[in-house]
Amino acid sequence: MTIKRKYHHGALKEALVDAALELLAEGGPASLSLSEAAKRVGVTAAAPYRHFASRDDLLNEVARRGFLSFGERIEKAWDEGRPDASTAMWRMCAGYLAFARDEPGLYSAMFGSVATLSAPASAAAADHALEILWRSVVAFLQQRGAPAQGARKLALQVWALAHGVAMLSISGHLDAAKDLDPAHVLDGAIRNLMESAIRRAETARG
Repeated sequence: MTIKRKYHHGALKEALVDAALELLAEGGPASLSLSEAAKRVGVTAAAPYRHFASRDDLLNEVARRGFLSFGERIEKAWDEGRPDASTAMWRMCAGYLAFARDEPGLYSAMFGSVATLSAPASAAAADHALEILWRSVVAFLQQRGAPAQGARKLALQVWALAHGVAMLSISGHLDAAKDLDPAHVLDGAIRNLMESAIRRAETARG
């Protein structure tokens, strides 16, 4: 059922973004269109074009805000590496999965299109989130006495693992009720990745 919402004069852009978030939560990226957002807000189909040139333009703005929220979530979980880098990294990975679980439609929209990740504003927000992962990897390596060289590549691998587990969880392939807890799967994968990196560093030192 379409629910028309009132909005304050001059706040149409915010109302459309809110409507887009609702549509994503209800049906994922496929459910999002300018016309559906307009219906949800209660304006004409032409009204959204005052602020968004296309459906992709609206999606890019929603993704930008999603990445900002996502970055805040994992940065809070990281908590500047307290009490130590390894504990904070596992906590951050749990925060990553929690965001994907809490906002499955938004998360899918954030990563569902190359164009979205290529848009300057949303790309900058995504890069900020990657920067947090990179800082955590550097701290982990330093804690274990390993050089930080190659930390950015390792951070991308951490992101790839987290994203894969998150998408498997969203799609229902990983379910704690079926003895396939996404948190345990990700924790094991990240630990294996990081320990492998430590061993390579130790071997290189001789």
